[in-house]
Amino acid sequence: MTVPFATSRRSSVGVEWELMLADERTGDLVPRAPEILAAVGGGAALERHTITGELLTNTIEVTSGVGDTVAAVIDDIADAIAEIRTATDPRGIALLCAGSHPFAQWYEQSVTDKTRYHKLIERTQWWGRNMMIWGIHVHVGVEDVNKVFPIIGALTAYLPHLQALSASSPFWAGERTGYASNRALVFQQLPTAGLPWPLTEWSQYEAYLDDMVRTGVMEDATEVRWDIRPAPKWGTIEVRACDGMSTLPELAAVAALVQVLVEHFSRELDAGRELPTLQPWFVRENKWRAARYGTQARVIVDRDGTQRPVSEHLRETIDALADVAGDLHCAREFAGVGTILDEGGSSARQLLVADAADGDLRAVVHHLIREFRAGPTLHEHLASRLL
Repeated sequence: MTVPFATSRRSSVGVEWELMLADERTGDLVPRAPEILAAVGGGAALERHTITGELLTNTIEVTSGVGDTVAAVIDDIADAIAEIRTATDPRGIALLCAGSHPFAQWYEQSVTDKTRYHKLIERTQWWGRNMMIWGIHVHVGVEDVNKVFPIIGALTAYLPHLQALSASSPFWAGERTGYASNRALVFQQLPTAGLPWPLTEWSQYEAYLDDMVRTGVMEDATEVRWDIRPAPKWGTIEVRACDGMSTLPELAAVAALVQVLVEHFSRELDAGRELPTLQPWFVRENKWRAARYGTQARVIVDRDGTQRPVSEHLRETIDALADVAGDLHCAREFAGVGTILDEGGSSARQLLVADAADGDLRAVVHHLIREFRAGPTLHEHLASRLL
């Protein structure tokens, strides 16, 4: 099977953000995405952003246009949210985002009426119905198909870093899970989801797709749901491992980290250097540690098995790649990674709110709603930092 990889601008960037719809009074999820999409459809069609439905009718996904900078695509996302609010605010519907809803039950949710979603549920049954998960996807353009899998292989060593920064699903169906990112372990139960296979060449990917399509496992490349995957239609590498970010500045920080890492590895290939990779068993262990402990995790950082606190290794990465971030004009967004480490991510904040409310998870949902609405916009956040 021949799979063409589209032409894209090197290190161009795009972002997708999955948002929950909830009753602003009770915090319960509401199945009103079709209604909201109908209300905003005309206006959104004239913008760079898109607003679409997802697997469940309690979810809306906003997608940026293709940008050269993280700031440009985050502006697209902010425009999309403003458009959605013209329909949600008058209806008493709140927006929020995290990897999971703290107390929602799967059997109370409705599936969007699309053939692809009905087929997924029919095949996956209980696990499919339990996909009450929200995430972000970050696309970065790659100009040479021969770079794709070497960069994906190197990025897998940073999956725990991305997962730890974004961890925002410590609660599941009303229970405190003990995991910073319960979503990470739930999502990998879907067929073709989870860690990418350790491929090194595009031809191996084409052979993989041929095997999977020939045996009826999937219909096309869009059904590859790896934590990091190629997106042949767009000519990008797509990072899908992250929980949903709870604020716009945090979304910008993680998007900047992904863009900077891809550009860094691309430069290493241009210089003729082989990119570092970890043994698959180390990659798998790192994923579990980041899901369990978030930014408190110790992760394996090289093939010798050296273990480091993920927060410490992230700070070293910020320092080492600062020049790349400057070249990509995302230095301030990139610095937001340090802010997450300094102030704590969404998972930690949710746990603090739950403890202060004697375990009342409705308080956690209202915290997420307030944070999403009243938290700083990206421009306000950047204005508060030294240039």
